[in-house]
Amino acid sequence: MGVRWDCALARDHHWGAGGKQGAGLTVELHLPVHSHLGTGGNQACTSSVPAEVERHRGSRSNMQKRRGRTGRVRRRRRCCDSRGVNESHRPEFIQLKRWLKDRKFEDTGLVPACFPGTGRGLMSRTSLQEGQMIISLPESCLLTTDTVIRSSVGPYIKKWKPPPSPLLALCTFLVSEKHAGDQSLWKSYLDILPASYTCPVCWEPEVVDLLPKPLRTKAEEQRAHVQDLFASSRAFFASLQPLFVESVDSVFSYSAFLWAWCTVNTRAVYLRSARQDCLSVEPDTCALAPYLDLLNHSPHVQVKAAFNEKTGCYEIRTASRCRKHEEVFICYGPHDNQRLLLEYGFVSACNPHACVPVPGETLVKYLPAADKQVHRKMSILKEHGFTENLTFGWDGPSWRLLTALKLLCLEAEKFTSWKKVLLGQVISDANEKTSLGVAQKICSDFIEETRAMLRKVSDMKEGNVLLVNQLALVEALWAEELRILQASAEIVSSL
Repeated sequence: MGVRWDCALARDHHWGAGGKQGAGLTVELHLPVHSHLGTGGNQACTSSVPAEVERHRGSRSNMQKRRGRTGRVRRRRRCCDSRGVNESHRPEFIQLKRWLKDRKFEDTGLVPACFPGTGRGLMSRTSLQEGQMIISLPESCLLTTDTVIRSSVGPYIKKWKPPPSPLLALCTFLVSEKHAGDQSLWKSYLDILPASYTCPVCWEPEVVDLLPKPLRTKAEEQRAHVQDLFASSRAFFASLQPLFVESVDSVFSYSAFLWAWCTVNTRAVYLRSARQDCLSVEPDTCALAPYLDLLNHSPHVQVKAAFNEKTGCYEIRTASRCRKHEEVFICYGPHDNQRLLLEYGFVSACNPHACVPVPGETLVKYLPAADKQVHRKMSILKEHGFTENLTFGWDGPSWRLLTALKLLCLEAEKFTSWKKVLLGQVISDANEKTSLGVAQKICSDFIEETRAMLRKVSDMKEGNVLLVNQLALVEALWAEELRILQASAEIVSSL
């Protein structure tokens, strides 16, 4: 008995339109789906080009230097402007709170509100202290595979061979309950879910093509995975026909399935369940958590999340203070913006974990054509895992990127010292200078490519009104990456 600290949350709110964001709200405990961009999340904000951001920062910095009564008034106004507008009076939230109360949920002082820059979230009615419980959700409120098996689709899942996966079971239940409308026992929860999501899996192909190559590849793989899961489940859906008057093909359309998949992927908390024989052997670790999943993400906060077996509740405690009437945040984990956009459908502004990946294969083109050892050098890097996780960050090029460049820049007579390079040893001043020069060249080229992409996205926004929300997310990602590259360039030039 006690607290199972293997649990984690999952969320989604950020730059976009249509609801929340996310990859299975996976709130990690080392806190793992704001000022974020997304059309499928609770939050929304507008993106600005880096120059505009810098002007704004400069203006804000100057204002902060001012003293006296006028400065105090302005600071109070800014504080008030960050407060949310209470939305607990809205019919859908009134119904949700009644539904939760019937399931033994006790209010902990958080209310739904709309915030500037982050959109829909939860606001604290009182000041919160470090370690204080911010939400405690009874197990009866959680939507798990146990819920599914006990429902009308349960007998069909038990009969189907091969056994459906836990994910498919949850998606099937969501589509079925959504179709049931007023007859669904989960209607109060379903009514506050986004009508659509802003993850790239939901985007038009021409917008996905505008993403950075590493993210574009992952987005295309994710889309193919969802499409394959839907296609391979058609026969199972057909077996559910006795439950519906309409054709199952109209109930379980691809759009309905994609909505359900995104709901689970962006909003589910991590909750380990005992394996059920009627489900496949895939890990059963997802649970949807009504009300709790209104919490937005911030990379600057930490919380503790777990299912407490003594109380039978999924609990979240804050590891930092929060003032009265401020938005309460959780953290989905130390994810960069490409991961956040892929899994949660948003871009987090000023994300300290954000970085710009450098594909290992691009390094070769920055080496002298006369280098006869280049292929051997690349082989060594691959063998030792130095062609992946190469990045530019807010603090400059990563150690792995610089190390890879130092090895690639080794003079022929010093090539035998490659092992020392991988251990972090300095080989020569010339090698250090050459590798930094290559890093600066790569960063400079990336900056120009990023600016070109921003111009391309801007041009597309003018002629594609229907895609403007998706394009705004792409623009936000590239704009944030440009800021990172510019910061890295300054650091490299100072070394």
